[in-house]
Amino acid sequence: MDRNELKKRWEAEEVKVFQGWDFSALNGRLEEEELPWDYRTLVQQEMNENTVMLDMGTGGGEFLLSLSPPPGRTYATEAYLPNYELCRAKLPAYGIEVAKVEEDDRLPYEDEFFDLVINRHESFSAKEVYRILKPGGVFITQQVGGQNNRELSRYLLGEGAMETPADFDLAYTVQDLLEAGFDVEVQREFFPEVKFRDVGALVYFAKIIEWEFAGFSVDRCFDKLCELQNKVEQTGHVSSQEHRFVILARRGRS
Repeated sequence: MDRNELKKRWEAEEVKVFQGWDFSALNGRLEEEELPWDYRTLVQQEMNENTVMLDMGTGGGEFLLSLSPPPGRTYATEAYLPNYELCRAKLPAYGIEVAKVEEDDRLPYEDEFFDLVINRHESFSAKEVYRILKPGGVFITQQVGGQNNRELSRYLLGEGAMETPADFDLAYTVQDLLEAGFDVEVQREFFPEVKFRDVGALVYFAKIIEWEFAGFSVDRCFDKLCELQNKVEQTGHVSSQEHRFVILARRGRS
């Protein structure tokens, strides 16, 4: 395929609509190494019909709904306006109250309100989460670390395209939670490999994850993308290293 045809294909990926936090457009085109823990299982082990719970940064609410959370006792926050509007239209029917929250240290909930706070790939204030948890309450978070896709971002865009601090990792976050008063019961970190089976999948991904690929466009990165196309033709994929860590922390009962 010539360069002009490749560019047309990649530009079509660049303008595709993305809603909620649904990556189904990449099914069969992106392969992620499995994590050595199961975030869903960690969360479900702390849930029952009486749990008052909060999902921070719920995205489009897809994961939260998949948990079948207790109606009338479940809350969610979201900062991104399109996702917030989507959740506001969808989640109340399931007994879930949604709040638009943009400041981590100002959550609109009373002290000691929640039994469980969950957070997957969303920023947070450890002190504020501690404040809203009941004594004995649990905070479970899975985070994307500062090394996530850093080498691939540097290859495409040079230094400075990553907005996540390079030193954001498990040790840093555990220390933050300990200083806030939590007891940390589970802490694990992993660096999985992700494989893009075609360059168009990478284009679609990079446009969405703009905080890791700031300034990305097909036009700006075209020559680099063509180099990656050659790699796909030779090896069948383009690889990147991800960075994940998970923590289960509990507020003391005293």
